[in-house]
Amino acid sequence: MAPTSITMKDIALALNVSVATVSRALSGSKSISEKRRKEIQDYAREHHFVSNFIAESLRNSKIKPVKLIGVIVPEFVHYYFSCVLSGIEAEASSRGYRIIVAQSNEEYEREVMICQSFYQNRVCGVILSMAKSTTDYAHFLDLQKKQLPIVFYDRICTGIDASRVVVDDYNAAFNAVTYLIGTGCRRIAFYGSDRKLEICKNRYNGYRDALLKARIPIDNSLIVMCDNRAEAEEKTPMLLSMENRPDAVFAINDDTAIGVLYSAKRCGLRVPEELSVCGFTNGSRATACDPMLTTIDQHGTALGREAASILIDQVEGTLPIDKPVKRIVKTRLIIRGTTRDNGSAAQI
Repeated sequence: MAPTSITMKDIALALNVSVATVSRALSGSKSISEKRRKEIQDYAREHHFVSNFIAESLRNSKIKPVKLIGVIVPEFVHYYFSCVLSGIEAEASSRGYRIIVAQSNEEYEREVMICQSFYQNRVCGVILSMAKSTTDYAHFLDLQKKQLPIVFYDRICTGIDASRVVVDDYNAAFNAVTYLIGTGCRRIAFYGSDRKLEICKNRYNGYRDALLKARIPIDNSLIVMCDNRAEAEEKTPMLLSMENRPDAVFAINDDTAIGVLYSAKRCGLRVPEELSVCGFTNGSRATACDPMLTTIDQHGTALGREAASILIDQVEGTLPIDKPVKRIVKTRLIIRGTTRDNGSAAQI
């Protein structure tokens, strides 16, 4: 667990000096004796003090401090996260706030450092989607203890009670798989990641329950641990070479679905006549492939605006910080060329 940051006030109390003395010592002022200056600087370094450069730059300015929101994105490359970010920025800007954005790269340690940095630079709240590798939530709890509002989106942390905005993953998956069944598909594969992640668990449960409702048994040979295009292109040929191969694939995101689509075409299968493919995102790539991808529209921009609205309301006191808000954004199934049309495009 990463060390907790300290303030100049903490240093002053520990060394029985004034905050002004600490400030002068840390800035290297010659008005403080060399011995005292070194004592304060050593203590600050040992206790991981980091200067709040935003506050320092504004201290003697007539400009009002910027109302700043910290946003953590797992990876910028995903279309969905860029849509969420666009929604957050639009809502924040309309209400007089700025955002500072950091990428966790799906790394726990980096996520911890970002949370520390946001606090040290006095953001008024944090909006984030958790990294895949995060299993220890102490850095989130630390922000809560410091009375900093947190709003999760997409990948939420079930280990703490915090505000969150998500799409209805379970119903979206349930209705999409039900649609595939309605077109005549019976051997439907599921491509997803570790079900420790709430979104994957919910999408898998929706897939499973749709099959069970249609009295189609769960076949574990059709459950593939895969959530990106490269792995999909690597693993799909083996799945399609099975004697009783799948006739449809429901994938946890569009990139994975597109990997399945192109693997199927390379294997000589006709899509959707011999294999139907459904994704989850409705990013720009969904209409750039051939045939265009059937997928679930997550409405990322709307979700981002909702997350920013909740956070700002908590910052401004309209919503209490100690009563987490949990909201669900509806999704929509977009029927395109990778699935057969049964004449009833679903509104999820």
